[in-house]
Amino acid sequence: MAAHFGRRLRKGATTTAVAAAAVAALSASQAPGVTVDQHGRQSTADAAPTPDAADGADSATGNSPYYTDLPPLNSPNPAPSASNGPAAGSSEAGIPATVLDAYKKAEAALRETKPGCNLPWQLLAAIGKVESGQARGGKVTADGTTLSPILGPQLDGNGFALIKDTDNGAYDGNSRYDQAVGPMQFIPSTWAWAGRDGNDDGVEDPNNIYDAALAAGHYLCRFGWDLSDRTDLKRAILSYNQSTAYYHTVLSWLDYYRKGTHEIPDGTGPLPGNRSDARTPRPGSTTPGTSTPKPPRTDRPSDSRPGPRPTKPGGGTGTPGTPPPSANPTPTTPPGTPQTPTDTVHHLEDAGTAELSARAGDAFTQRISARAETDAGKTVAKVRVRFTVVGATDTTFTGGEKVATVVTNSSGVAVAPALRAGEKAGTFTVRATVVGRTVPALDYRATVTERTADRLVRVGEEELTCTPGGTFEQRVQVKATLDGAVADRVAATATLVTAGDEPAENDEGPFFKDADDQPVRTLTGLETDPDGLVKLPPLYADDTTGTFLLRITTAGGATLTVELTVAEDPAPSPAPSEPAAD
Repeated sequence: MAAHFGRRLRKGATTTAVAAAAVAALSASQAPGVTVDQHGRQSTADAAPTPDAADGADSATGNSPYYTDLPPLNSPNPAPSASNGPAAGSSEAGIPATVLDAYKKAEAALRETKPGCNLPWQLLAAIGKVESGQARGGKVTADGTTLSPILGPQLDGNGFALIKDTDNGAYDGNSRYDQAVGPMQFIPSTWAWAGRDGNDDGVEDPNNIYDAALAAGHYLCRFGWDLSDRTDLKRAILSYNQSTAYYHTVLSWLDYYRKGTHEIPDGTGPLPGNRSDARTPRPGSTTPGTSTPKPPRTDRPSDSRPGPRPTKPGGGTGTPGTPPPSANPTPTTPPGTPQTPTDTVHHLEDAGTAELSARAGDAFTQRISARAETDAGKTVAKVRVRFTVVGATDTTFTGGEKVATVVTNSSGVAVAPALRAGEKAGTFTVRATVVGRTVPALDYRATVTERTADRLVRVGEEELTCTPGGTFEQRVQVKATLDGAVADRVAATATLVTAGDEPAENDEGPFFKDADDQPVRTLTGLETDPDGLVKLPPLYADDTTGTFLLRITTAGGATLTVELTVAEDPAPSPAPSEPAAD
């Protein structure tokens, strides 16, 4: 594939024609530092990452190199015309069929699960173009798997970020350093929690465009970002690769694809020619679109797909985003390799986390904090700490994710995002681990308590009466409160009882009906609505007369007893007799 990489045009082009074209491109483009080649294609020549983010610790790609080609200056034609042939720019506007389908399916999935994100598929297409040239022009199988792995160069600190191996080579075949993997160029440590199964085959494969596109969508939609907001859009793109030039390059393709695009056959897409690293690969290193001398491991589930398929880091078949405590193997540091802050971490300490508890549906007021320390107890800054929600819970971090990676501050402390309790009550664990190094995990116990009410009152004052064998005209409705405020979504139970101080169910008198029209005298699974109200189903009477009791209880101990009366209609009074005739 190296034959497809064009020579990178540098600033200060030597020919007058190229220099003039560069000036025109700079005038028309939103991106800074733009050059243009002899064919009118633009590229961002100044593609260095921002200084404060050059280590790539918190980006999806590890700030790996990317393609800097920009769209043509003319607007795309949505489809080539059969009468006059392909329009200018139609090749660049075309997206391989399977790749385009993956982007659109990812957008549809995020529209259901995170509608507030407003993810456009064109953003995924823009990132896919910049990261891998749309999976090398759409060289994928029918199910979306690349015909051969797409790997970035090893992130060994030599011109790139320094990220030592975090997956023991499971995804990138490199047990010394990480490499970005697949058409959306995820580094293994990010894929370990961000990976998704986009084609429903039971495997999360970074080399599958359906899996990678869905993972990229979730990655861009975390933290509650709304991508229709320009500020949030910028944050999301820069979180993928922390370079201002990268941001403008992606924006240029996003705007271009929004103006029009069309489907082309798989494998026929054009390949970009300019890259942000623009250097000759060293022996043993690779760039997206090239193969690697050391193939990824093949110890993964067998299936019909061509090419190797990785297991989850650390082995096993756990839920994505919940790696086992030992999912961060410590690589052997090669001789002469500079030591990183991560290499010095001996253990994690709790940095003063208070008791973690919240009511279902509420935000936790407490934040989890962990401190990285050396064996001597010295704090370590600039270390990535991964917090993972573990256990049978629907609680997540703010933004809906169950994993968050935070870099320790100057005091060696990493503070996790706020937790938001789900609706499932119970205890669970938040596990803190050091990314890229095996040290004992630090577990935090958290509790979600069920929603409760402390008072129930009946709505309405009408007497509840019925004749034997009839139906009560009035339905029972009650309102739940907690400390005087509406208690919504609180579980409730209604039971016909034998006496006010006895919880035993009555076997005669009024009853409800189940789905089969059979009498039932206990209703479970009731829940108050957003206004704290519960309206019970109709009540029926058997042939027994008398006064009966309906007891309603809620989580938290609120109780209300309601009287029901079953009585015969009073006999009509006899008509007054006619006076006798004289």
